[in-house]
Amino acid sequence: MKTRRRARRVTLEALYEYDIAGHPPGEALQNRLLEAPMASSGVEFASALIQGVIEYQGMMDDLIARFAPEWPLDQMAVIDRNILRIAIYEFLISDETPVKVAINEAVELAKIYGADSAPRFINGVLGTLAEQTDRLRDEMLLVPALE
Repeated sequence: MKTRRRARRVTLEALYEYDIAGHPPGEALQNRLLEAPMASSGVEFASALIQGVIEYQGMMDDLIARFAPEWPLDQMAVIDRNILRIAIYEFLISDETPVKVAINEAVELAKIYGADSAPRFINGVLGTLAEQTDRLRDEMLLVPALE
C-alpha cells in the first residue's frame, strides 16, 4: 500500500479514536503506529493531517454543515465526518493534494470504513465543495480578520 494512502488510513483511525474516546490525538496516532509501524514520511504526513484537521475543525465543520445540510454533524457517522474533514483539509486548506486525488482517497476510505452509502455521500459532498474551491479559499482568507 502506498505510504500516503496508508497514512490517511492511520489518520482516520486516530481521528476516530480522538472523536469517540477523547484520547489525545498524538497518543491515538502512536497507538496506531505501535500496531502497524510506518515509514517516517508517512508518520509525518499523518501527523500533519491530524494536526491540520484538529486546528481547522470548526471551519471545516461549518463547510460540511453548509454543503450537507440534510445531515447534521452530530447525526453524521463519525467515520464519514472525519473522512470529509481529512479531504477538505487536504485540498482546500493545506492545498498540497490535488482535488481529484483527495476526493478519490476519501471515497476509498469510505468504501473500507463507511456504510454502504458512505462512498456516494462522501463523493457528493466533496464534489460540491470542489466546485466552489476558489470562492471558499477567498472566504477563508477573510476568517482570521474576523476572529
